[in-house]
Amino acid sequence: MKLVTVASEGRAHVGILDERGVEILDVSDMRALYEQGPIVETALARRTGRVLAPGTFSLRAPIVPKKFFHTAGNFREHAEEGEKANWVHPIRPWIVFFQNVDAIIGPDEAVVYPDHLTEELDYELELAVVLAKPGKHFTADEAGEYIGGYLIFNDITARDIQRREMQSANFCFSKSIDTFCPLGPWIVTPDEIPDPHDLRMELRVNGESRQVSHSGRMAVTIHQILAHYSPLGYSAGDVLSTGTVSGVAGFSADPRAWYLKPGDVMEAEIERVGVLRNPVVSWQQAHGVPAPARIRW
Repeated sequence: MKLVTVASEGRAHVGILDERGVEILDVSDMRALYEQGPIVETALARRTGRVLAPGTFSLRAPIVPKKFFHTAGNFREHAEEGEKANWVHPIRPWIVFFQNVDAIIGPDEAVVYPDHLTEELDYELELAVVLAKPGKHFTADEAGEYIGGYLIFNDITARDIQRREMQSANFCFSKSIDTFCPLGPWIVTPDEIPDPHDLRMELRVNGESRQVSHSGRMAVTIHQILAHYSPLGYSAGDVLSTGTVSGVAGFSADPRAWYLKPGDVMEAEIERVGVLRNPVVSWQQAHGVPAPARIRW
C-alpha cells in the first residue's frame, strides 16, 4: 500500500495511491492516521470511496513527523570515501541528531539554493523509516513491530558549513536549512517490502548517476538502528533516517563539478519504494528578490 498526502482544489488530503488515483481517507493528516493504530488496518478502515483521478491532485510530503531522528554512519562506504577525501572529521558509527521538520518538502518541490550561506550544496540519498507506534527501550528482535513504512529522504547538505561545524564534532545547521529535507514521494507500508536490506539505491543529477548502492551494504541493520535509539522514545509517525551511501559530491575527485546548482534536477530512487524528484532553484527565483548579504562560516 502506498500512502500519500496530496493537495487538490486548495485542500490537503491523506489517501491510498493506486491505479485509479488517490482514494481519500477520513483522517486529518498522516501522523494522525499512524496514531490511530496498525497502519494497514487503520487505513483500510478509513477509506471513504471518494477517488481523486490522476491529474486532479499534486503530491506533497507524505508526513511531517513530531520527531525526525537523523542518523548517520551506518554505511561504512560513505565513511571510507570521506577518509579518502581527507574530510575534516571521521564519520563514525552511531551518529544521531534531530532534523528540522520545518525544512521538509515533498516530491517536485524545489530545493532553494541559499547562495548567501553556501557555495557547496550536496545531496545524500537515504532510506527512511516511519514509526508505527510509540515505543521506548526495545530490542532489535522487537523492532519489527515498530516499522510502519518506508520512504525516501534526500539529505541536502551545505558542505562548507558542515566542514566548520564538524570541527566542533557536530553537524546540524548545514542540513537543516529551509527546503533541505525532501521526503517522499509516498510511504510504502512494510507488507510491501519484506526485506528492507535488499533494495537497490540510486541518486541521479540531471539523469547522471551519482550514488549507486544497495541497502544490504549497511554495517548494521535497520532493526538495530531503531533499537539503539529507542531510549530517546518514539511517537507514532516519527521518522528515522538510516544514513547515506557513497557517491556524494563533496567526497568526489572533483567536488566543484558535482556540487548542486540552480537548474539541476535530482532523482532519488530506492527499489520498491519509488523515485523522489526535486529541482534546485536560485534564491531569486524562489523569493523574487536577491539573496541576503553573504554570511561567511
